Amino acid sequence: MTRAFIFPGQGAQTIGMGRDLAEAYPEARAVFDEVDAALGEKLSTLIWEGEQDDLTLTRNAQPALMATSMAAMAALRAEGVEVGRAAYVAGHSLGEYSALAAAGALSIGDAARLLRVRGEAMQQAVPAGEGAMAALLGLDFDTATAVAAEAAQGEICEAANDNDPAQVVISGHREAVARATEIAKERGAKRAVMLPVSAPFHCALMQPAADAMAKALAEVDMNAPVVPLVGNVTAQAESSPTVIRTNLVAQVTGRVRWRESVMWMAAHGVTEMWEIGAGKALSGMVKRIDRAVATRAVSTPDEVKAAAAALDA
Repeated sequence: MTRAFIFPGQGAQTIGMGRDLAEAYPEARAVFDEVDAALGEKLSTLIWEGEQDDLTLTRNAQPALMATSMAAMAALRAEGVEVGRAAYVAGHSLGEYSALAAAGALSIGDAARLLRVRGEAMQQAVPAGEGAMAALLGLDFDTATAVAAEAAQGEICEAANDNDPAQVVISGHREAVARATEIAKERGAKRAVMLPVSAPFHCALMQPAADAMAKALAEVDMNAPVVPLVGNVTAQAESSPTVIRTNLVAQVTGRVRWRESVMWMAAHGVTEMWEIGAGKALSGMVKRIDRAVATRAVSTPDEVKAAAAALDA
């Protein structure tokens, strides 16, 4: 099998995630220690013992999910599985930073600091209550984008995440997004629901956050990833640090082209995708995009051992 390692984005966070990895593998515990040191606070205590509402805050969820994914990668390495066993890495939104850290393009500490800046900048880009996001279920991408355009009426309303053939998330001004949910139902959507998010991610309203990330990314060292990154904004493989850096800035306001990214990897020989870190949301999307692609969750010590054994079988 040719495989890709894929890394989850915001929404997958849960209290306690990664704790069993840290208890089973000193290498995984060291990842959480490195993130704590980089941020100058005990994020690991919040992840394992805190309140879900605090973990869900964008400034916390983004580095926390990256830390959990990197802990799973450290456990895989302890079992003899290097990132080079994958043909590609990819991540959903913040998961792209996890993918880059896994592939050696960013240090874990730099990834944590960048995600803290990213989370805070995205939160602060739009005054509370002015923006919103909604999931349109049962509409294809072209129909969903037409719905968003019709609902805009001079405001921002854009496709933010093209997740799978029947799930598009839209983002923008709250009133426009609310209008879009009603229009979507008229166009045959199975469901159109406002999402419990704190800001309208991946739309033009995030430009102040993109500016902040351009500055932050300019100040960190980035290596070429040892495994090519299939990027959110291009839905194709990239290995140039200059191009990747530019795309990470564009990603803040740009659409997450997840459906196209999975299709691109499948078209380039990927037959199995390992979701590394919290949750199984990406695996579900992959199955809806291409049922021929096998998926595997890697988030617990047992799953790490099973994945390593599968490679040796």
